[in-house]
Amino acid sequence: MKEHSIEEVVIVGGGTAGWMAAAALSRYLNNGYTIVTLIESEEIGTIGVGEATIPPLINFNAMLGFNENDFVRATQATFKLGIEFVNWGRVGQRYFHPFGEVGHDLQGVNFHQLYLRERERRPLPDISAWSMSRVAAENGKFARPGLQAQFPFNGLRYAFHLDANLYARFLRSFAQAGGVKRIEGKIVDVKLRSEDGFVESVQLADGRTIKGELFIDCSGFRGLLIEQALEAGYEDWTKWLPCDRAVAAACSYKGNPDPFTRATAHQSGWQWRIPLQHRMGNGHVYCSAFISDDEAEQVLVSNLEGELQGDPRRLAFTTGRRKLAWSRNVVSLGLSSGFVEPLESTSIHLVQAGIARLIAMFPDRRFNPLERDEYNRQMQRQFEWVRDFVILHYKAMQRDDSEFWKQCGAMEIPDSLAEKIAQFQNKGRIFFAEGVELFPKQSWIAVMLGQNIAPDDYEPVVDGLDEDKVSHALEQMRKAMLDTANRLPLHGEFIRQCCAAAAPALPTEFAV
Repeated sequence: MKEHSIEEVVIVGGGTAGWMAAAALSRYLNNGYTIVTLIESEEIGTIGVGEATIPPLINFNAMLGFNENDFVRATQATFKLGIEFVNWGRVGQRYFHPFGEVGHDLQGVNFHQLYLRERERRPLPDISAWSMSRVAAENGKFARPGLQAQFPFNGLRYAFHLDANLYARFLRSFAQAGGVKRIEGKIVDVKLRSEDGFVESVQLADGRTIKGELFIDCSGFRGLLIEQALEAGYEDWTKWLPCDRAVAAACSYKGNPDPFTRATAHQSGWQWRIPLQHRMGNGHVYCSAFISDDEAEQVLVSNLEGELQGDPRRLAFTTGRRKLAWSRNVVSLGLSSGFVEPLESTSIHLVQAGIARLIAMFPDRRFNPLERDEYNRQMQRQFEWVRDFVILHYKAMQRDDSEFWKQCGAMEIPDSLAEKIAQFQNKGRIFFAEGVELFPKQSWIAVMLGQNIAPDDYEPVVDGLDEDKVSHALEQMRKAMLDTANRLPLHGEFIRQCCAAAAPALPTEFAV
């Protein structure tokens, strides 16, 4: 232990964000002197921030050493190969945003450029027809590709649909076994140090005072420490992402669970459909300026596929991010740090990204501003990348059947997104630092083509490849994927064989 090492970390709030942080810190601060304490109150309901996830969660779980089958079983999860978008672009149109590789480059030429030229020669299906994840999803199939998997199976990527509160419970068991101390209590006051404004302690309703050196705020939208105590400020993105309400409900369903999320656009927002092992998660995200809460709930209930389980739950939010995710000795995670609607299932990932960066830049009691400022820069970029990708879905909508969609189509967008769209419209190019932005090139291409952003041309280098050979190669790729999908088990059968939950659980708290 060094002179300035942090010995007391206090996490304020449980839920998915709080227990993800606690679990990670129990693994990486297992140094014999740092004590991690989590404070949560059963009086305060939690909001699960992601029943649907994206592939990086696999890395987080592996980092903690979780057995994936145990995790799936404990969270009543199913597997997710991508998102199907219905009525986005135009009414009656649907497309698929798959995880993983799409096609195979030929002689160093990007597959999507080959696709753009080929579709000028003949009618072609959506580009996702060359995705192993999409082909498996379309047929209701799933299996994990092993380390030795060959093309095309090695291009399949997956994430999970899970019960966020069961995931928090799973993480809690791990964290407490790793030494994290849980305190039940409601925080009624925050004391700041007079000399520098750092948080010194929090006071509970029963009079107890909990001191700390580093505080992690996972208190939800209210931002008990980061905003109410430190006034970090909030950057409002409503002008780009106008939805500000959601209503959620679970329903029953029968049959083989789809290995994908579905997002269906309605008149004033969109509806999610997320199959878990024993129920279907549903929600309607909408803009209250165009539809009332009661009307939005009726839209959701009337579009359920099974019997309603429990009463629908409502949530109000403002899309945006905390101006300072880390202020003084407080780091915010989850809803305390910001919120982007769950259209691309990024909420849990933003928690994961914040935890990874905190561990990488973990401070000591001197709290060097270099660490704080770099953390804030990186988290700002993470949020803005997600923001731009979600805005793309709204901006690229060609629907004019409601005032809501007309407004979305006409809105001004961030320069960073406008540049991406312009480059793609020119010759189908996507420019950014590979391996840095959250969503890879294939994701941007899937959404742009899926919502009818058609490039004016393709890259000239494509004309250096023989047309007939390229056409034959594309057909061989598709055939290989179909043949592989036919050999895979049904998604539900795969779950039954290795990771089925023992019994249904009652629907837990609202989950986005």
